Amino acid sequence: MKKLRNLMAAVAVILAGPVAAEIELSFYMGAQTSPHSRLNGSFNNGGGTTVVDRLITWEGKSFEAPPYYGVKAMYWRDSGWGFGVEMTHAKAYASDADLTALGLDRLEFTDGHNILTANVSRRWDGRWWDGRLSPFVTGGLGVAIPHVDAQPTGLARTFGYQVTGPAARIGAGVSLELNARWDAYAEYQMTYSSNKFDLDSGGTLETDLITNALNIGVTYGF
Repeated sequence: MKKLRNLMAAVAVILAGPVAAEIELSFYMGAQTSPHSRLNGSFNNGGGTTVVDRLITWEGKSFEAPPYYGVKAMYWRDSGWGFGVEMTHAKAYASDADLTALGLDRLEFTDGHNILTANVSRRWDGRWWDGRLSPFVTGGLGVAIPHVDAQPTGLARTFGYQVTGPAARIGAGVSLELNARWDAYAEYQMTYSSNKFDLDSGGTLETDLITNALNIGVTYGF
């Protein structure tokens, strides 16, 4: 009986104590750009091989369909450290001038230059504005899974998802508490990915892509 009383007392202490962790689900949109990057490789041009070594101008077009967005899930500890996963649906279109110079009709990652990472985050709860504003930082490692859309002039179109290489992200922002469950937040985020992809018409191209984004999102915690 004494052991039972001790066990019940221990359970009561645990239940009465502070919540040890929180799970959050977030969705965001924003404005995303991608700076120049060097494209290397070669592809079949229908009468031979085109060797590529060119600096490409990329366009983000964040608000054109399909739009730029992201989702993430985080498991937060009372210590302020969080662990989770995040997927960003970024975009990159090669400029018309680059397409003409290379002899391509299309070169884009526009149904998602998808960056999937496992994240580690740190936040400082209630630092500003009567405890409602919380700054945070995030870093993550993972893979790039873009939807490759490429076509040499007059040849087969490559149109589908490929796992193209490793990826990473870093970000920093601030979260505003709306109520007990909902927050709104804003952040700057940068992603890096190394991409090597195959063309259905023959050949392989590769480039390292960086994205810079200003994100606005909402978070639901439970």
